Amino acid sequence: MLDFTCPMDRDVRAAAPGQCPRCGMKLRIGIPEAVEYPVQLTLKPRNVRPNQPVELSFRIRDPKTGEAVTEFEIVHEKLFHLFIVSEDLNYFVHDHPALGDDHTFRFQAKFPKPGMYRLLSDFYPKGGTPQLIERTVLVSGPGSANPQQPQLTVDLSGKKGSNMDVELVTEPAGPIAGMKTLMFFRIRPAEGLEQYLGAWGHMLAVSDDLVDTIHNHPFLADGGPKVQFNQIFPRARNYKIWVQFQRRGVVNTVAFTIPVSELK
Repeated sequence: MLDFTCPMDRDVRAAAPGQCPRCGMKLRIGIPEAVEYPVQLTLKPRNVRPNQPVELSFRIRDPKTGEAVTEFEIVHEKLFHLFIVSEDLNYFVHDHPALGDDHTFRFQAKFPKPGMYRLLSDFYPKGGTPQLIERTVLVSGPGSANPQQPQLTVDLSGKKGSNMDVELVTEPAGPIAGMKTLMFFRIRPAEGLEQYLGAWGHMLAVSDDLVDTIHNHPFLADGGPKVQFNQIFPRARNYKIWVQFQRRGVVNTVAFTIPVSELK
């Protein structure tokens, strides 16, 4: 019997065609092995300064031929999801560069202060597999030449978004590296909760040393006040996580810092 598999959530399988209940992507047969697609990032102007407009251009290359990729699958209603986080993990952006006729994605950005920024490109080239590719931008200014690892303080306290409050409980209470962590978010009020970009929520997790980056979506959600994400954190670090939920047309972005320990 042939298995239909989600390209993004490969543990989701079915015996018949359909859509992934977790992310909404079309289930497919014969998903290729994951191969990284090179991302060529160009900055205009090349010398980036704080609070000055800069055009970010992303050109995706076929890893076999080196030619520009011209066709992309829509993932969560968009062709390209861009995440930007600052080196101190206090700045976060989730937006969507536009694809031009020259097969290049472009985005107009402003970086608020000097230092290093991690750019995460989330896209799905046709014939390939979903990608999450990292690039780094250095913004000129005092201290930019000597980036410092952020000292994240654990923060699991409830958060107030634009029009909702969000609480987080994890199981186990102390997440362990390499093991599944259940993350239960409680939303108040939940009336008017809507899907945002085709999902009941979006989560980005980044380790305090900026090495691990994970984009995830709910494992269980039905439009009610409880939203469950399942996450395996790869290493024992503190992780900053941003979650986004939409209520009555307003996108709420809140952040938590989770300590992850080694298995004893």
